[in-house]
Amino acid sequence: FWLKPLWLRLRWRLAEGPRDKLPLRPRQPPRDEMKQKATVSSSRRKARKAYFTAPSHIRRKLMSAPLSKDLRTKYNVRSLPIRRDDEVMICRGHYHDREGKVTQVYRKKWRIHIERVTRDKANGQTVPIGIHPSKVVITKIKLDKDRKALLDRKNRSAKKGKYTEKDTA
Repeated sequence: FWLKPLWLRLRWRLAEGPRDKLPLRPRQPPRDEMKQKATVSSSRRKARKAYFTAPSHIRRKLMSAPLSKDLRTKYNVRSLPIRRDDEVMICRGHYHDREGKVTQVYRKKWRIHIERVTRDKANGQTVPIGIHPSKVVITKIKLDKDRKALLDRKNRSAKKGKYTEKDTA
């Protein structure tokens, strides 16, 4: 009893009537019924902590943006980690339907800066406005050899495996 925090101990005293009359919480299924993997926590608190304290190399992957319809059909890939010279279109918020090139991926703030999406400060200086990458659509990809390899890896329609049809025949 004394290991419980003070607010929890006082809550019982403040409630009217005996303890057996207090409403019960709805029963939740046991943890193992809800979970897919025993080693991965399903706790919201731990998931949020892992997300907001993620290191930069993991934030790169978390800061992915969906591809446009035509790019999606071309590469058979749904989304990609966003990078500096990609061209994007903003889909949500005050600046929606604006297009531009990504000038900076600000991983520390979980935002990207886009070419002509700026505002003027009181002293006349222009500053870029941060947009979350999930609120944009990539319309043109900056391709280099690493990006091509990533697209080949993520391609969902390609037949993956060790052997081809010629080898088995």
